[in-house]
Amino acid sequence: MPEWQSDALVLSTRPHGEGSAVVTVLTADNGRHAGLVRGGSSSRMRGILQPGNRVQASWRARLPEQLGQMQLELVQSVSALLLDDPLRLAGMASVCALIEGSLPEREPQPSLYGGTNALFDLICIDDAENRWLEGYIRWELGLLEAAGFRLDLERCVASGSRDRLAYVSPRSGGAVAEGHAGEYANRMLALPRFLGGIACNMHDYPAGLSLTGHFFERRLFGSHNQDIPLPRRRLADMVEGMYGDAGK
Repeated sequence: MPEWQSDALVLSTRPHGEGSAVVTVLTADNGRHAGLVRGGSSSRMRGILQPGNRVQASWRARLPEQLGQMQLELVQSVSALLLDDPLRLAGMASVCALIEGSLPEREPQPSLYGGTNALFDLICIDDAENRWLEGYIRWELGLLEAAGFRLDLERCVASGSRDRLAYVSPRSGGAVAEGHAGEYANRMLALPRFLGGIACNMHDYPAGLSLTGHFFERRLFGSHNQDIPLPRRRLADMVEGMYGDAGK
């Protein structure tokens, strides 16, 4: 009988039958993994099954390909720590929705799991300047890489230079140095300063989300005729509303 036990992050919950729920979690060794939680729709379990919560998960099934049953014990209610901050709560919801919508099931994700845990720790730090958004954007770059599309932001795709990087090609995902974009400069994506850019024409946070959002839309979700998850779009709108007029 296949089974495992692991630390996990709750990604999503949906009702199933009378009183049960299908819960999807992220683990290091078993990746994105779903299971049936008996009594998952009860008021007692509702707080445990909030997306972003850290849990101890146990899963078993008669056959490996079956949905199987999952038992969850709460380790930390991350979502409860963020209830008073809509932006940070939106960031956590976006993380869970992106993982849920982009990763294949049951493939090990040790690096992504560790990075997501570290990001949640960062989001939980009270910071009026919202510097966790830099970590969030770096995390999105890591998710793109885990899904099979790595952006090369270390050197210019046109010259090979590592100096004076200013743009990102919307087609290749490679950085482009100042002066090498030519007539296509106005079609390039801005490279935020914290990722090595020297001439970002907007605030770093909206620029970073626009950068990763472009490749989520074109290379990940769009290739499967899907929209970017609503929580991710909501986060981008909130960040644009807060920082869109901040300029350089």
